[in-house]
Amino acid sequence: MYFDSHAHYTDEAFAADRESLIKSLPGEGIEGFVNIGASIAESMHAVNLAEQYPYAYAAIGVHPENAAEVTAQGIEQLRRLSEHEKVVAIGEIGLDYHYDDVPRDVQKDAFRKQLALAESTGLPVVIHDREAHGDTMDILRKHLKTGGVMHCFSGSTELAREVLDLGMYIALGGVVTYKNAVKTVEVAKTVPLDKLLLETDCPYLSPVPNRGKRNSSLNLPFTAAKIAEVRGISIAEVAARTTENAKRLFGILG
Repeated sequence: MYFDSHAHYTDEAFAADRESLIKSLPGEGIEGFVNIGASIAESMHAVNLAEQYPYAYAAIGVHPENAAEVTAQGIEQLRRLSEHEKVVAIGEIGLDYHYDDVPRDVQKDAFRKQLALAESTGLPVVIHDREAHGDTMDILRKHLKTGGVMHCFSGSTELAREVLDLGMYIALGGVVTYKNAVKTVEVAKTVPLDKLLLETDCPYLSPVPNRGKRNSSLNLPFTAAKIAEVRGISIAEVAARTTENAKRLFGILG
């Protein structure tokens, strides 16, 4: 059974078949998933979605592209949401320097405030780090108190060691199946198996052979197969260990 540690089923890409797709997951070997918030509105939707399915959970938080939402009022809204029994993490939060549409100081401030929220709630964090490795790690070293996962990890094996030194998990998705993903494959080989999670980031980043199509948790076996191949272990072991890890990180019983 697989566990998708990072999904966006509230995305419009699932508008036509969201309910039927999510209902089909357990029968296809998907034990559970965490639906991720990227704004306050999306966080509310994530909680609503998690209420509908026993195997669905929610992470609440504000993505760096929406960092302006992280006001005192915004933090209070997130704090109230964090009290819901299906909320298992604060995220996705972090830094994104790819487009630089949002000033970096605004992103950093929002990141620090949400790490403080995680500390006060005791919830782990789901970290978004795009082309901002140095600043992301600096802030995590100073302010991370609860543990968490580096989502869609895109760094080197050296950066992976730094992440692991903070007690965090590393999540890999469909990118590990891409031909040009040399660094990601190297990370997949070397990350301790008890610190590895699977994710889709659906509807984005479908693995080969479905690259370019809408992603969903149904594609997790392709990612697991690639990781199993490069590690020289069975797909079943990758599935079992990453599911166990996700449930441990997010405090999911059973």
